[in-house]
Amino acid sequence: MSDFTRNTNGLILPAGVNRRGFLGGTAALGGLAAFGGGLLPQSARAQEAKRGGHLKLGLKGGATSDVLDPASYSASVLFVVGRLWGDTLVESDPKTGAPLPALATSWEPSADASVWTFKIRSDVAFHDGSKMTVSDIVATLKRHSDANSKSGALGLLSSITAIEEKAGDLVLTLKEGNADLPLMLTDYHLIIQPKGGVENPAAAIGTGPYVLKSFEPGVRATFEKNASDWRSDRGYVESVEIIVMNDATARIAALSSGQVHFINTVDPKTVPLLKRAPKVEIVRSSGKGFYSFLMHCDTAPFDNNDLRLALKYAVDRQAILDQVLGGFGALGNDYPVNGNYALAPENIEQRMYDPDKAAFHFKKSGLDRPVLLRTSDAAFPGAVDAAILFQESAKKAGIEIEVKREPEDGYWTNVWNAQPFCASYWGGRPTQDSRYSTSYLSTAEWNDTRFKREDFDKMLLEARSELDDTKRKALYHSMALMVRDEGGLILPVFNDYIMASSNTLKGFIDDIGNDMSNGYIGSRVWFDA
Repeated sequence: MSDFTRNTNGLILPAGVNRRGFLGGTAALGGLAAFGGGLLPQSARAQEAKRGGHLKLGLKGGATSDVLDPASYSASVLFVVGRLWGDTLVESDPKTGAPLPALATSWEPSADASVWTFKIRSDVAFHDGSKMTVSDIVATLKRHSDANSKSGALGLLSSITAIEEKAGDLVLTLKEGNADLPLMLTDYHLIIQPKGGVENPAAAIGTGPYVLKSFEPGVRATFEKNASDWRSDRGYVESVEIIVMNDATARIAALSSGQVHFINTVDPKTVPLLKRAPKVEIVRSSGKGFYSFLMHCDTAPFDNNDLRLALKYAVDRQAILDQVLGGFGALGNDYPVNGNYALAPENIEQRMYDPDKAAFHFKKSGLDRPVLLRTSDAAFPGAVDAAILFQESAKKAGIEIEVKREPEDGYWTNVWNAQPFCASYWGGRPTQDSRYSTSYLSTAEWNDTRFKREDFDKMLLEARSELDDTKRKALYHSMALMVRDEGGLILPVFNDYIMASSNTLKGFIDDIGNDMSNGYIGSRVWFDA
């Protein structure tokens, strides 16, 4: 997160920018609920945890414009703030990404996955002492799904046609089947609030492990342990303080000197420096976000698939991983999904740098002039360097790339999704369906490669409502191959999240594909001394 905000579709975006099975048997879900509806890996480690202490987090991603209404939450600071004071209906397993019970103890879909019934915990109280009820949940989801809502979860909930309480259960009805609905409800905007937060959405009254004590936007937030927390497998420290540190040098200095215990958004170039600090440890998590170059499939000369293939073979992915990311990432394969997604495609041959194949396809394309690549470090850290590396590797295939550095200001308005060949960044999505629906569905507003295929759209919609994981995985495999071999995405690398902590801090859980332990950093860690 950190540098990134989310728009009304819940998409991770560069800060300040306005662009851009899992079902599991309900019997098993009911069994998990016996553990407090929590995350089993965390529960298993609770016996090792020590309680007490004051945790200080030095985080990038806060602003003086921040407000406490979870509907508006965007960058890293509010991401963590919300996880401290609030809970969602469903959480995700840190190891697999599959949905786990939280305030909902179990769920059951209809045969076509269009109607979902959720059993709700009856023993949970809000911070103000009032009992949480199904009506609070109904009101919360209605507030976020209202057509006039500015909630970051509005896009995720747009397919819901009815939110109701029936016989003490929550019942959600969708326009069409969606096997991913439980995971959609893990979105960090969807914190359950008393009466839905309609009267006072910024009150920060929830059911979470900590109670908010003070909040200075863009400066700090302080919390104290919720003595009535309904879960025992979290909230090990007595108090938490988030200090906004948007300056990288300030964060590193604060951690190195012991003023804070954890920092986010560590630049790969500073890792060697931090490693020399005697009481500092580097924390690394594999992510779903990726650095990329985008070609418009409907715009000459990129409407020629041989040219697109030539450029895909002409990029030296390993060089970009090593020199731009400092090795903190993984190679991409020209489709926007990696192993951090449930039901991720397997056994797809890794596309590597191959000047001979690039030259073959370039000659076959018939193009006899340079191609113009627009770039800016607004696209992703090191995007200009990555473009130069691309230019150099393409030369060996006889392909001339003209690199044009664009101003950072206005890049996401004037270049991204407007120019036919440019650098870009995408953050991860909760599911493959939401990943593809955002930018590969023919009708998607942010189809930034202009990839439009009726057969792809059909497979996407079929996979969305398919409850059989085997069939669903096969569909996603076919979709990945189609995007890889015929689309306009050049995806050299997926980036890792790099953080750092004091060596006295223990219990960090690497939450698959997510930053800062999926925002739960404050309630999952403890002090060893």
